[in-house]
Amino acid sequence: MSGVIKPDDELLARVFLTRVLEPGDEVGGRWVREFGVGEVVRRLVEGGRRLPGVGGKRWQGLLARAETARPGEDLAVAREAGVRFVCPGHQEWPGQLDDLGDARPLGLWVRGRAGLRMWALKSVAVVGARACTEYGAHMAATLAAGLAEQGWVVVSGGAYGVDGAAHRGALGAGGATVAVLACGVDRPYPRGHTQLISRIAEQGLVIGELPPGDHPTPSRFILRNRVIAALTRGTVVVEAAHRSGSLVTARAAQRLGRHTMGVPGPATSGLSAGVHELLRGEAALVTDAADVVELVGDIGQLAPDRRGPVLPRDLLEPAARQVLAALPGGQAARPDEIARRAQTAQEDAIARLYELRALGYVERHGDGWKLTRQAVMSVRGGPGPC
Repeated sequence: MSGVIKPDDELLARVFLTRVLEPGDEVGGRWVREFGVGEVVRRLVEGGRRLPGVGGKRWQGLLARAETARPGEDLAVAREAGVRFVCPGHQEWPGQLDDLGDARPLGLWVRGRAGLRMWALKSVAVVGARACTEYGAHMAATLAAGLAEQGWVVVSGGAYGVDGAAHRGALGAGGATVAVLACGVDRPYPRGHTQLISRIAEQGLVIGELPPGDHPTPSRFILRNRVIAALTRGTVVVEAAHRSGSLVTARAAQRLGRHTMGVPGPATSGLSAGVHELLRGEAALVTDAADVVELVGDIGQLAPDRRGPVLPRDLLEPAARQVLAALPGGQAARPDEIARRAQTAQEDAIARLYELRALGYVERHGDGWKLTRQAVMSVRGGPGPC
């Protein structure tokens, strides 16, 4: 390693460790907690006595990584790319990440002008399948746009499918969004989302645990998801098969005591099977941004009541609706028959029938009464009399 890390230079020491330890390494996290960053770095740099919890082979592997670490160069490259390093204790550090315990990130590389801590205070994760359907993309974009319009920050992983749709939905609404990457934030991945991630960095934030230029691996994608879960107040899953990585995010959110939500899909869709499994457990069913905000927002932010359209017959008094329901569909009936079916007195039935005639629901046929054509349609659920 070029240069010397001073014992009190915690930022440089943590940058060094991002080259040596993998994200979410709980053994390394325990070392930092028990011995302090400076002592961990000293042992690795000097090839000193092995730290507890690892075998000789792994320790040698860590020492080999330490030899190639260049924290000063990493910081210089980051600054050139407009990236800063935020570590625990810094004023921009989101305190909720501390809930991860020893799996807490050593620090975060941040690209973008906004303040990460403030944005994370009012954020929601929207995640889901990479190979999503048009329905999944539509729901993700609509949800994200609705959340952004209500002042919420949308957090996702920058991937194809649901992630990309969520970011675009938030950006399209002029809102805030954060992409959490499983690689260096100066080299966007996937390549096909380079333009999208650059736009997110301009209008929002791009963050990650890995130092500049580092590449993604399958395990890094999985471990990245714990950051998404911890950073936000809740996680919404839009389309996920049984083995989807987005379910890892949802389960991490559940373990951390965050809200977990799912958007239902067709019962026949394998891409919704994982979401439906979540919904059978502790996850809440949501269909729009209002549902999400009711769960993760402040007390009193309730979603509107869900009702069908008010039909003209809904405005009738109960007694009149009862008499209307007593008339047969296609033929006339005498007042005494109608009264018996409506379980009321004949005089009352006749009075209600005249009211209903004035409203266009019934008409006289000799000594009997019959539903009008409009009333028949209304009773069956179609448009009724005005």
